[in-house]
Amino acid sequence: METKTLRDIPIIRWFVFALVVTLTFATYWFQDFFSGLKPLMESELKISSTQFGSIIQWTTFANVFGMIIIGGIVLDKFGTRIAGPIFAGCAVIGGLMVATGASKYFSEDASTNLYLLKFGRLFFGIGLEVVCVIVAKTIAKWFAKGFAFAMAMNMAFGRMGSAGATAFSIDIAGGTISSAASFAATLIVISFVCLLIYLIFFDGRIDKQLGIKFGAKNLDEDRFKISDLGKIITDRSFIFITLLCVAFYAAVFPFIQYCPDLLINKFGFSYELNLNGLDFWQKVGAILTNGPKVTALIPLGTIIFTPIFGRIVSKKGKAASLMMLGSGLLIFAHLTLSVLNNVFFGYLGLLSLGIAFSLLPAAMWPSVAKIVDHKRLGTAYATMFTFQNWGLMALFWGIGKVLDLSNSANLEAIHAKQAVYNYTNPILMLVGLGVLSIFLAYQLKRADKKQGYGLENPNTV
Repeated sequence: METKTLRDIPIIRWFVFALVVTLTFATYWFQDFFSGLKPLMESELKISSTQFGSIIQWTTFANVFGMIIIGGIVLDKFGTRIAGPIFAGCAVIGGLMVATGASKYFSEDASTNLYLLKFGRLFFGIGLEVVCVIVAKTIAKWFAKGFAFAMAMNMAFGRMGSAGATAFSIDIAGGTISSAASFAATLIVISFVCLLIYLIFFDGRIDKQLGIKFGAKNLDEDRFKISDLGKIITDRSFIFITLLCVAFYAAVFPFIQYCPDLLINKFGFSYELNLNGLDFWQKVGAILTNGPKVTALIPLGTIIFTPIFGRIVSKKGKAASLMMLGSGLLIFAHLTLSVLNNVFFGYLGLLSLGIAFSLLPAAMWPSVAKIVDHKRLGTAYATMFTFQNWGLMALFWGIGKVLDLSNSANLEAIHAKQAVYNYTNPILMLVGLGVLSIFLAYQLKRADKKQGYGLENPNTV
């Protein structure tokens, strides 16, 4: 059969995938590299758990007020060649600001550098979510078939970034936050260069082959219109999958930021890791009782399981049912980590969370492409990410605030290393989000039966 477009050539299609997936890897690394540094930040910056959560929370501020939707509209209206450099550039600016604040380049004043960290996270957040939308829509453009598997692979690389950041930032830091922040910012810059390579050499050619016009010429009836946003947000299936996205990710992403500290305080895991002089099995034991390294296993496991589940969804379907299963695993995971004090059940809870973290997204994101027309896909993803950020904003800060309130009588002793945090109440909040997730997944399945999007059918796009 004669090759019609570049996307029909596997080596080119997957090379493009490799270029754009660097954005996913780098942004996920940057998003999570603070998670393994909480104790170091408390000692070096003299901050509380609430302030730690506030720094992470600033990632969401612009996005909860619609910046992602604006970015999605720009993407759908003018294409990747306009939206890509703008929003990936914002992520670069944010990364450099965080690195500057962490290095205390301009000032030794703690409050000044704290503001640089926060505003850096703000700019990074503006770029982060829109970049995720850009990558998702680019993959949809290049993978007419096997989209679910390609999206699962993309998410796997994102989780690899999260795992690496969580596990190794404390090692990269070497006792100071500056080194870890500079490394994370460098990854953002490298991914920006990869995006430019894609835009210069590939995006224009594939658009020409597919008959997609560039920029403001995209004003024909088949292109996005502002009125399309109303069609998206009034669709029952889209409403339920969006709310499910909010509840599920609010119970996962903020938890990962605090998980190393939870394992250190609840189960007595180590913070820093020294493997010198240990034999093989002693090294394994040391790694499996280290807070940052064990936390990294959550996103690391998704590297294996997300593509597997993505292929299952592509070939067998059952997306809505798998979302219900993933929500159930989320409930079990947080119950074991909040109520039970046995380390065996702690490991089991983390394993369940890792499987849920693979299963539900592998079913969710390809389902959006069934519910929403391709010409509205960028705006649809952007709308979901906007509402997701409301949940993240609340829980990034909320876990830290509840943690401080729950331990208010012991905070001085905790900071003096004479007592430990009790994480029971903050994690119990996440159990409630799991219950809400399974309810929303059930409602999505019911809505799909009426609307006929075929979420339970094999994926064909």
